[in-house]
Amino acid sequence: MDWFPLYNSLRISAVSTAAVFFLGLAAAYYIARLPRLVKGVLDVVLTLPLVLPPTVVGYLLLRLLGPNRPIGSWFLAHFGTKLVMTWWSAIFTATVVAFPLMYRTVRGAFESFDETLADAGRTLGLSNTYIFWRIRMPCCRQGILAGTVLAFARALGEYGATSMIAGYTPGRTATVSTTVYQLWRTGDDAGALRWVLVNLAISAVVLLTVNLLETRQKERKR
Repeated sequence: MDWFPLYNSLRISAVSTAAVFFLGLAAAYYIARLPRLVKGVLDVVLTLPLVLPPTVVGYLLLRLLGPNRPIGSWFLAHFGTKLVMTWWSAIFTATVVAFPLMYRTVRGAFESFDETLADAGRTLGLSNTYIFWRIRMPCCRQGILAGTVLAFARALGEYGATSMIAGYTPGRTATVSTTVYQLWRTGDDAGALRWVLVNLAISAVVLLTVNLLETRQKERKR
């Protein structure tokens, strides 16, 4: 059994989750402080990939990253690099579709944070950076970890947009999701079932982790 699709899916998910982690933290922290109207508009924009069909997300990314499109043509002209149909092209799609989960989960954690703790820190002369990393983050860590795990799971299971941006090339761009479809399409039900079982096992571990984090968060609030 060729394990490249699993390896490729894991590295795409890992890189995109790292990007989503910092982007989600920054967006959740600053947007939570904005006026309600502005926050509402930004919420709609940033969470659109959560409700849009994956193929629509893939189409929009192709309009930006394709070799004849604004960003894609610029990279091709200046660096000789195509932003589509490579294994790391899938990182773009995984980041876009996983970001809303991280952002919404972390924003909820930040909004439930007791701001009197931050105010007390400021009266002691602590900087906002210190308060963020040493007070706010530890208090919200369960929600942040849950958002990170959910983002990783979403990136790992992405198919529609990935198939449009990265395609399917065995040994180069194949992921678990695209491999399942290709094996089924070619009549290899046994091979498709093996990868389905692998995906089910990973998904079960992810869900158990999220449930454990939620349980711990509830216990801390009691």
